[in-house]
Amino acid sequence: MEPRESDFQSPIITKSQLSTTQPSPSPSPSPVPAPSSVMRLWRPAAQRNLRNQWSKLLAIFRDWCSSSSSARSHATCLVNSFLSQKYMNGMNLGVLSDMPDIRKKACQKFFKQQVLYRSKLLSCYKDMVAVVTRMVNSSRSMRCYLKGSRSSPLAQFSCSSQNDNDIGDGGGLPVFTFWPIASFEELASEVVQMVTSELNLKRLLVMELLSICDEKVAQDIELHWSDEFYAGEFDDLRICNLYSEEACEPVFPSLRSSQSHTSSIQYKHQADSDVLQVYLTTWLAEVNIDRCRLDEIFAVVGEEMHVNLS
Repeated sequence: MEPRESDFQSPIITKSQLSTTQPSPSPSPSPVPAPSSVMRLWRPAAQRNLRNQWSKLLAIFRDWCSSSSSARSHATCLVNSFLSQKYMNGMNLGVLSDMPDIRKKACQKFFKQQVLYRSKLLSCYKDMVAVVTRMVNSSRSMRCYLKGSRSSPLAQFSCSSQNDNDIGDGGGLPVFTFWPIASFEELASEVVQMVTSELNLKRLLVMELLSICDEKVAQDIELHWSDEFYAGEFDDLRICNLYSEEACEPVFPSLRSSQSHTSSIQYKHQADSDVLQVYLTTWLAEVNIDRCRLDEIFAVVGEEMHVNLS
């Protein structure tokens, strides 16, 4: 099924507007003007950096798609194994019914499969978090700073600032044709917002899917939203701005027009087949990612930079 338009989409400019106007960058402190010779060298360095970072963003998003697809495959196998074990006693096995302990052996097999696919799903989720942290870091590395002294005869540039007076945007001048660096950052932020919102929702689905199990072992593997799913997860979520220091737990998914709190959530970990199918369908839909908008963003950015981002 086709994903729906993201509830988290920012009201950004259209393609026609982007080619003729410049978004107003956020107010920033007035930097000390760089020598004209330095600025002449800054522009090609900034162009190279922007091309590199946007190429990285596209490659990282493809990694996201791959990890998300693998995770859904493991989740589907986990659900199928669980439901097969759950309904084994009511199945008509035909001529196999007379085989000694056939149902018991089948249930043991399905249980081992659940352990395997639970581990694989968690591993894919960890990969997805790592992908998003890379995307966040790339979106924050689009500025180009002078490296060393402004009076140095050899101008070098870096993605990190070494001077408080250098904000890395070339004084707001267009880097290629129309846009200053702030415009590229604004669109990169929109891409990152879509993916981080989807990661947040998928964490909720992972929690539910990892917690489906036989009632006899439910207490041993049951997860809650405030749990750390793997060592170092909360540090990764902080980078993605998905961890609340005030609540001391990850930010809970919510629609743009509402707020959700974990205090109002009941951890039922429902194992009904219809509910599990909804989880799998929601995973596939990626409701927070507007593919049409993403295609438009990469197209107009590529057009501005004179490269093909596809």
